Amino acid sequence: MTSVATNKADWALTELAAAGRERREIEPLTDTWPELDEMTAYAIQKRLVVGHVKDESSRISGIKLGLTSVAKQKQMSVGEPIYGLLVGSRMIDEGEPLQIASLIHPKAEPEIAIVTSAALQGPGVTADQARKAIGSASAAMEIIDSRFKNFRFTLTDVIADNTSAARHTISTYRVPAEGLDLRTLGVVFEKNGEVVSTAAGAAILGDPALGLAWLANKLAEHGESLPAGTVVMTGALTDAIAIAPGDVVRVTIAQLGTLALRCV
Repeated sequence: MTSVATNKADWALTELAAAGRERREIEPLTDTWPELDEMTAYAIQKRLVVGHVKDESSRISGIKLGLTSVAKQKQMSVGEPIYGLLVGSRMIDEGEPLQIASLIHPKAEPEIAIVTSAALQGPGVTADQARKAIGSASAAMEIIDSRFKNFRFTLTDVIADNTSAARHTISTYRVPAEGLDLRTLGVVFEKNGEVVSTAAGAAILGDPALGLAWLANKLAEHGESLPAGTVVMTGALTDAIAIAPGDVVRVTIAQLGTLALRCV
């Protein structure tokens, strides 16, 4: 990276960190830095997340996928997903409320979380190999909260912003993956008792195993791999919905059970 690019990356990191810390919106980085590329954006993401790791409770605890629907990829004019990093201190335990005031403009989305039972090292990981490496699955929700005003961003903006990651919650009920077809699991997403959307596991690239294989191969481009025991949020099953104090959001996934989150 040239000295100019390094200076711009430092600026971007400072902007994103301050926005998150001060709970305020900023304009997209690419308004000022239109040539921000994907590899640099991922490098900024990693620095941004590592900056939050102060002790064991805030360590990087997993990985999340984004842009896993064809519709969202078309909207962003890309042909593949993106990934971000999960931080342990941003995990909401099942039954614990979400403090809305700690965020900027949060939205909730239902997901399937998996835990790998075997290591995956790209390149060349196939969906079948990824499927065999899934040890268990659980109902989950991610709370996204872009630091960018009105959720306006380009692909490299959202990568640098750790794919809008804010909070996540995962059911403690883990279902062994053997014999479980994640593609066909029905999903019902509710807000305050009203059904807002329905889906199936196939909303994730047609098969969550494809998402896991993509992740292993993408990490290989960065010289990294997926060790056994990795928690992976496999991507939004439906559109995200805005949430506010007093709301209760609930996801029910066939065979995986129900997970609710109360907002205060």
